[in-house]
Amino acid sequence: MVTKLISSEVLGASGVQFGTSGARGLVTQFTPDVCAAFTHAFVASMRSNFSFTQMAVAIDNRPSSFAMAQAVIQALTDAGVDAIYYGVVPTPALAYTAMQDSIPCIMVTGSHIPFDRNGIKFYRPDGEITKADEQVILTEEVHFSSINELPPLTLDSRAAELYQTRYTDLFDADLLAGKRVGIYEHSSAGRDIYQGLFESLGAEVISLERTDEFVPIDTEAVAESDKEKARSWSKKYNLDFIFSTDGDGDRPLVADESGEWLRGDILGLLCSKALRIEALAVPVSCNTIIAESPEFEAVSKTRIGSPYVIAEFSKLAKTYKRIAGFEANGGYLLGSDVSVNGKSLKALPTRDAILPALMLLFLAKASSIKSLVSQLPQRFTHSDRIQNFATEKSLSILESGRQNTKPLLESLGLSALNVVSIDHTDGLRLGLSNGSIIHLRPSGNAPELRCYAEAERMEDAISLVDKVLCRIRFI
Repeated sequence: MVTKLISSEVLGASGVQFGTSGARGLVTQFTPDVCAAFTHAFVASMRSNFSFTQMAVAIDNRPSSFAMAQAVIQALTDAGVDAIYYGVVPTPALAYTAMQDSIPCIMVTGSHIPFDRNGIKFYRPDGEITKADEQVILTEEVHFSSINELPPLTLDSRAAELYQTRYTDLFDADLLAGKRVGIYEHSSAGRDIYQGLFESLGAEVISLERTDEFVPIDTEAVAESDKEKARSWSKKYNLDFIFSTDGDGDRPLVADESGEWLRGDILGLLCSKALRIEALAVPVSCNTIIAESPEFEAVSKTRIGSPYVIAEFSKLAKTYKRIAGFEANGGYLLGSDVSVNGKSLKALPTRDAILPALMLLFLAKASSIKSLVSQLPQRFTHSDRIQNFATEKSLSILESGRQNTKPLLESLGLSALNVVSIDHTDGLRLGLSNGSIIHLRPSGNAPELRCYAEAERMEDAISLVDKVLCRIRFI
């Protein structure tokens, strides 16, 4: 007997929520019927605005992702949509290919969040869904049949090929000639693409630490062990550059000639300069030197999350031709078609890891990455997080801080300082009397509290984050 379900009821009872980018939850919450409910609701919402008969699907390397994709594809079949399964590829590879075909797509990925969780990202034919689209998905009332059997999947390799060609066709084959590039592969969804891509541009590539176990790399909170690895690899293999990403390949992690990882917003700033971007949209958590950079005619500050960055593109496009955005995690969003190296590069309004990495190397051809970074104004950012920290507690701390900042500063061991500015754009961002900044924000998709800091010296930014996260546990 076939059980009939209603999508809004299944999703409402699932415990799965939309975060900064996509629906996220525990693996145990993403049952086949929950995956199907999301899929049916997404199909219904897209059919209200777009005409399509196909939808593309891809996954990351999490052990739970394949079965979730099977449920998604079975639901697509039940909804009368032909599914194209691209297997394990980076999220931007899936999104780019689907955009070229003018069809929606679904990416099964938990990105960088802990191993016991997963997620689903949704893309319209013209790019990422909006926050308004998310609400439509949650409230759609689609009647569908419960999934009793998961189907076999047939792999299509076109997305991986098209994504690689997007960049190999853009540059000369000797762009990276003479460069030794290390690829920290771990369990990244793009690990089978990156070596060939860099080699096709002339680099000598050294594969570093591929693993069969999923590694939740967070490009905003790089582990000390990964910092030590990069320095060791750089020295051992005489590397000019190290490239890596988070789990689904949309957030870059790159290191200079000494094996020092670059902050994502510094990478985004240098990429934007290389692309000659006129107007930027960046989250409020990014380094303040971005908004002060004379190269940009406009810089809009948004809430944290790619949907908020993308929402600014339509506003900027009314005045400017070359627009883009990036996040503190390094994910780069190209909001307009641009000319690079005398060739046209199509817009890709979703986070991408390859573009900023290649543009950094393009910019550094005449000098070095270390030199490019050293020439920037000396403001430093750092961030870290407390995991397994109840969201309710985070929100309570922030609300108390909004009401009265003085007790919060005292609790954090910062009573000698005064608050000179407050920003409520996303979380609680406090400008302090010594010129530093602290920014507290609960994660949008996991029980975590993030702390961002900015100061005139890196050691001060690190110290500030460490002190805040140590003391806030006891508030």
